[in-house]
Amino acid sequence: MRLVLASASPARLSVLRAAGVEPEVRVSGVDEEAITAPTPSDLVQALAEAKAAAAVRPGDDDLLVLGCDSMLDLDGTAYGKPGTAAEATKRWELMAGRSGVLRTGHALLFVRGGSVVARAVDVAATVVRFGTPTPDELATYVATGEPLQVAGASGAWTATRAR
Repeated sequence: MRLVLASASPARLSVLRAAGVEPEVRVSGVDEEAITAPTPSDLVQALAEAKAAAAVRPGDDDLLVLGCDSMLDLDGTAYGKPGTAAEATKRWELMAGRSGVLRTGHALLFVRGGSVVARAVDVAATVVRFGTPTPDELATYVATGEPLQVAGASGAWTATRAR
């Protein structure tokens, strides 16, 4: 059975490849700003489902479509990718020395005859503890570009499973 990854995320593709899975990649094109939900957990679940559904094509048959989305939940506010160095710096100044919860929604759709016939949806949560970088350390880190395209503005963190 074929697997479609409804994501442009190099990290998600890398995880699948490391597990020995070579998915077809279909970027969903979902307008993430257009989707709202009452909680960060509900939001990542809705986004994961929307991305997976958007990647289904007429005529798809006997395949699985995986959609995912992650956001940092800090005091009940969902933070996605910062996108700019200024926003990444601002976020790090807010997060430094604190903990948040990285929430990741997963939606796996089974498609037969171009229609979704079964689905499995869940949200995982991981506690993220942020260090307290100096202004120079933060500027150096932001300049690497790593924090610009990841939820929580941090790709290198120490995390423990949320309870």
